[in-house]
Amino acid sequence: MKFTQVESFRGDANTIRIVGHRGARGILPENSIIGFDFALSIGVDLLEFDVLLTRDDVPVITHNHELNGAATRGPDGRFINGAGARVASLYFEDIECFDIGRLNGHTDYGRRFCEQAQLDGVRVPKLSELLELVSQPKHQRVCMMLELKSDPEFSADRTAKEKLVSVVTCEIKKAGMEDRTLLHSFDWTLLAECKKQVADMPTSYLTQLKQHAEDIGEETSLHSTPDLRPPDISLPDEVKKAGGELWCPHFKDISKADLMRAKDLGLCVAVWTVNEPDDIDAMIDLHVDAIITDYPGRVQRRLSDRGWLWER
Repeated sequence: MKFTQVESFRGDANTIRIVGHRGARGILPENSIIGFDFALSIGVDLLEFDVLLTRDDVPVITHNHELNGAATRGPDGRFINGAGARVASLYFEDIECFDIGRLNGHTDYGRRFCEQAQLDGVRVPKLSELLELVSQPKHQRVCMMLELKSDPEFSADRTAKEKLVSVVTCEIKKAGMEDRTLLHSFDWTLLAECKKQVADMPTSYLTQLKQHAEDIGEETSLHSTPDLRPPDISLPDEVKKAGGELWCPHFKDISKADLMRAKDLGLCVAVWTVNEPDDIDAMIDLHVDAIITDYPGRVQRRLSDRGWLWER
């Protein structure tokens, strides 16, 4: 089956697509409506973001299972000290009390994004808020790479995974956005559940080889990532066997041979998360289909300077 939303992420001879990672994390608060709106306003019509469920089963767009103290202020206006409350333990009305508009520059995570604007009054959005934004006629070309986050506390709980897939995909279908959404995860058991529940929606398989250091201040996904170690295993072959339509490797993990094999298998290939000019150039040289980035303007500039397109 050929999915139109997968084709939106696929490049061509003159085009490499740009995906705004958590909106435009390097410039504006991550996983925020203002960040998504900014990415759309500069011609980036592919968005990547993370979805979790609250205690009352509201799908919200946030990355960490625990509120990130480096990017979250409480009702008192102060950054959370240490690990924050678990999203799964909070009702949505509790989450609304937190502000995600600033980064704490005294933390390792905050120092990574020194160009990010500092704003007040920015809240963790519901998935439905983003779906409403992209449903506007002016955004009819927008497609979404929705990452289902695997909770390590429920790693063996099949019922919890079934509920996550069911609640999130029902929200997507209620908004009429199933033909503009990729279901995306490091947890291949979650993606298998997607195949069972919504076979009419395509899946995107994230991979990360375990020899690379984790990004500073990030919640790890290695607990849910299959242990796929080359040279004994071909990552694109494993994705294809699992039923994936898109392969999403860490940019350090892909070779020319891997890319050619993926293309032979009919997979679309989007690499994550590419921010530095030399790395952007390397991915352009490789000619991947799409580049996921915290700095979509940087990728636009490199593509433009080198005579490439990013829009269709």
